[in-house]
Amino acid sequence: MYRLDKTDTLILKRMQEDGRLSNAKLSGELAMSETPCWRRLKRLEELGYIQSYQANLDRRKLGLGVLAFVQLTCTQHDRETTRAFEDIVEASDYVLSCHNTTGEADFLLQVVAKDLDDYSRFVDEELRKLPGVSGIRSNISLRELKSSSRLPVV
Repeated sequence: MYRLDKTDTLILKRMQEDGRLSNAKLSGELAMSETPCWRRLKRLEELGYIQSYQANLDRRKLGLGVLAFVQLTCTQHDRETTRAFEDIVEASDYVLSCHNTTGEADFLLQVVAKDLDDYSRFVDEELRKLPGVSGIRSNISLRELKSSSRLPVV
């Protein structure tokens, strides 16, 4: 396994803060020449430390006013049913994340919708039709205190 050094860690922190940071600016901030900086960045990408680059969008400005956390309980856990469930969840634009969890529920989903009517339609037309699902419990976010995908890089 590759071991991150201090420079790698600094590169990851800066790229996580600003994915549009140019190699010239990054190398200047790290006080190193551009070519070695670019090589290190490419190595971190190839090793999978950097998976992709994206812009973080404001869901409210896009008309997605509802954020819900949905607990799903399943009665069927065979390979075929699970694969069909996963395919449907992965294809849904409403589902931001899905986790197979411990506890009462089998899965925890983070879901967005335009409004409560849109969310209700999503539950009725998509979640209730998921294979093997026997229970759905929704928690609607009233206020978002923090939303981040940034990981602590130490």
